[in-house]
Amino acid sequence: MSFQLECFDHVQLAAPCNGEEQAIAFYQGILGMELIDKPEPLRKNGGVWFQARSLQIHVGIEDPFKPSRKAHPAIRVQHIQELKNRFVLSQINVIEDQLLPGANRFYVVDPFGNRLEFLEWKI
Repeated sequence: MSFQLECFDHVQLAAPCNGEEQAIAFYQGILGMELIDKPEPLRKNGGVWFQARSLQIHVGIEDPFKPSRKAHPAIRVQHIQELKNRFVLSQINVIEDQLLPGANRFYVVDPFGNRLEFLEWKI
């Protein structure tokens, strides 16, 4: 093969119409991601983009909207207990999961019902 898959560039999640402020409150306010500018030609579609290091999450507007309850991004975290504590303090339900050998992980849902997985591999 002459090509190689390298890594994800971004993950796109959906939100209902006018969900931008809730997305900012969650992804920037709670997760601490940086709000980044969308390219000018894409701004008319609504939605917001976020970045933390090389990870980008694009929250796009979808009408009609249906949350992704099973399909989800899995985000690798350092110091996962601190993130879990942040969710608990923000009154966001943390769904514990011990089924993946070698990983500490849990799930949350964003303000729109999209499932998010966070995991830290045990050394």
